[in-house]
Amino acid sequence: MRIRITKLHPAAALPAYAHGPAEDAGMDLRAVEDATLEPGAPRTVPTGLAIEVPPGYEAQIRPRSGLALKHAITLPNAPATIDPGYRGEIKVILLNLGREPYQVRAGDRIAQMVIARYEAVEWEEAELNATRRGAGGFGSSGR
Repeated sequence: MRIRITKLHPAAALPAYAHGPAEDAGMDLRAVEDATLEPGAPRTVPTGLAIEVPPGYEAQIRPRSGLALKHAITLPNAPATIDPGYRGEIKVILLNLGREPYQVRAGDRIAQMVIARYEAVEWEEAELNATRRGAGGFGSSGR
């Protein structure tokens, strides 16, 4: 699949698979500027990129497991969605769940992006078919 991409900043790096597409689902996104992540305060970090996702697809922005484990850095809206109609800069909302400020440097890998297909739906108002579970919600299937 080919997707159009524009560098909005001269230091922007194209999303890249660390080990290639046969081994990685997600492509690394990098920051284009320094940012200090204060504990408990969400902050957007720009990537300097804009993309043209084709209809029927979305770009999902997800946390990096290494940042989460080593530094308690996550995305509060994970997975974030880049819709097919959006043409603005991809900015990643990062949240520091740790106790100390965390310094993002320009060029750091800050998130990963997965391109995923989605289905458009049309709603049909009707009586729902019965199931064993029924309306049983949180915890209804056991521990």
